[in-house]
Amino acid sequence: MYVGALELDVLLGDIRSLKEKRSAVRPVIAELRKRFEVTVAEAGHLDKHRRALIGVAAVAADASHVDDVLEACERLVAGRPELDLLSARRRWLGPED
Repeated sequence: MYVGALELDVLLGDIRSLKEKRSAVRPVIAELRKRFEVTVAEAGHLDKHRRALIGVAAVAADASHVDDVLEACERLVAGRPELDLLSARRRWLGPED
C-alpha cells in the first residue's frame, strides 16, 4: 500500500473576507474529490484572506498510480484562473515505512 500526500499553497485573487475565501476554495475541493476520488481539505492559512493550503491524500496499491493522481490534482489547481499556485509539496508513505 502506498499513501501520497500533496500540499498546495495557493494565492487567491481579489478576496476581502474569509467568507469569500470559503466560496472560492470550496468548489476546488469539491472538484478534486469528485474527479479524482481523493481526500481533500483546507489545511492551513485558515486566518488569511488571500492564502489557502489545500491538502490532498491518495491511497493505492501501486506507487505510480498515486503519483499520477497527485500530479493530476496539482495540474487541476494550477490551471484554475482564479488561483495562483505558489508551491506544491509531496510526501510518501510506502510498505517499507
